[in-house]
Amino acid sequence: MGLHWSIAAIMKIRTGYAITYETFQPTPMMFLLSVHPSRAADILTPEVMTFDPPVDAHQYRDAFGNVTTRILAPAGRITVATDFLVHDSGELDPVVPDAVQHPVQDLPDEAMRFLLGSRYCDTDKLSNIAWELFGAGPEGWARVQAVCDFVNQHIKFNYQDADATRSAYDAYTQQRGVCRDYAHLAVAFCRCLNIPARYCTGYLGDIGVPVVPPPDFSAWFEVYLGGAWHTFDARNNRRRIGRIVIARGRDATDVAISTSFATALLIRFDVHTDEVLEAGQKPTPILTKEQAAAVPGQVDKPKAAAPARAVEKAAVPPGAAVAESPGSPKASEAQKTPESPKASETQTAPKTAAGLTKVA
Repeated sequence: MGLHWSIAAIMKIRTGYAITYETFQPTPMMFLLSVHPSRAADILTPEVMTFDPPVDAHQYRDAFGNVTTRILAPAGRITVATDFLVHDSGELDPVVPDAVQHPVQDLPDEAMRFLLGSRYCDTDKLSNIAWELFGAGPEGWARVQAVCDFVNQHIKFNYQDADATRSAYDAYTQQRGVCRDYAHLAVAFCRCLNIPARYCTGYLGDIGVPVVPPPDFSAWFEVYLGGAWHTFDARNNRRRIGRIVIARGRDATDVAISTSFATALLIRFDVHTDEVLEAGQKPTPILTKEQAAAVPGQVDKPKAAAPARAVEKAAVPPGAAVAESPGSPKASEAQKTPESPKASETQTAPKTAAGLTKVA
């Protein structure tokens, strides 16, 4: 049974992005920026994707069930943006310590592809290492947590070290990277250990933790144990509040926030994920790592602390100005085909104006 400590019975999160690209010719592009269908029932206000200048756009479900949006961007600058509210339970990531590891022959067919190597999860190079590191330890949940503990300590996080061509093996040998590298290495190790693992991307605001700028999309992973998929986060290596998944796949190749089929330069990039406070409501208190990991019923409620970023309801207008961050190293994190300049990402503040194309 999962362990849950509810911080808030009902939580509203205001989230969205604004991303600007510059192209030099009409450029086909596709985006994985819509909330995953599994969270569709939690969307409180329309998740309207706007393009400025307006362009025709259409959506479809990819092979992993993610919502993909396609456009033909005109030459020049184009901004894609949205701003909406999401309901969340306000609970920490669940913990299921008795979730068992299944023999491969007992796994469901749909989990099998998440045992195989992929573009960034080069299991062939990591298999022996994985068994040397984790083969003698317990199986199931404890083994995945051991993987997270190792990866969290082995890689040093630094946005300046972002490299869109870095594989899981590269992250292991170089011992540096960004959130996608933590996820890739953990996913690869789990697959080497015969645990199905899939890469996830989405929103993860600083709720219940100290604010760490700049706001960004986040990467984590899920494993198949005990007949269900469970969330793990090697980068933060702690239970968090308010994850909103956008896409799942084998690795970052499958869930790049944008893919362009000619040069598209990242000009501006902004993501916001903030707890919305009703009148008189206090922000979620900051939890220590020990409090976040505690078993329910064995921990006191946290004392008031400096609040994580929160916004009063409707306090920040959708047209709020954003800081420009051209050349930000985080831009390379979600590139679809990092070997060429055709895939890039950007963020900018939410912008709504008459005449913008809207994709609901």
